[in-house]
Amino acid sequence: MDVIKPFLDYARKFVEISEEEFRQFIYPYIIVRKYGKKQIISEAGKIENYFNFIVRGLARKYYKKGNEEINTQISFEGHIIHAQESFHSRTPSEYYIEAIEPTTMVSINYDNLEKIYARSNKMEHLGRLIITYTMVIKDRWQTQLVMHTPRERFIHFVNRNPELLQRVPQKYLASYLNIKPETFSRFKHLVRAGTKNEVV
Repeated sequence: MDVIKPFLDYARKFVEISEEEFRQFIYPYIIVRKYGKKQIISEAGKIENYFNFIVRGLARKYYKKGNEEINTQISFEGHIIHAQESFHSRTPSEYYIEAIEPTTMVSINYDNLEKIYARSNKMEHLGRLIITYTMVIKDRWQTQLVMHTPRERFIHFVNRNPELLQRVPQKYLASYLNIKPETFSRFKHLVRAGTKNEVV
């Protein structure tokens, strides 16, 4: 239960749920999955079967454009990551999900998630709230990519996730933030020099 408790804490942000309810309706369907650094969690061309909550580690979601890997999500402890479109539509995914560092996930497969929903109205409500939340976060990020400058995106990201500058390879972050690698390097150098607010 110790490994799984962070997921219970996450669920409690959306609905009031007792440990007994969690054990009855959700716990029996959870599996704990562990991945090594650079190990593929989910593959393009296959249907995404798992809803994943990161307990420890880091993962990225990306698609391939020619020889280039375009990162669309970088998630760490306490966050959800899965190929949403594929998971919900039951169609092959266009995305890969890969562990950036050794990663432990609490996962529920699609069929078992449907069983959880069928067993309890509260669980179905919880699922809807989590799905809505993840879609809102995704939408907000798309808005940032369209409306904010590279400088604004960089500063916003660093302010919210300063530790990820050390944990995530620079090429992944530059791709995720849609910033040219050389521009990202310049921004990062200025942050290290203590001049974050002067990044131009």
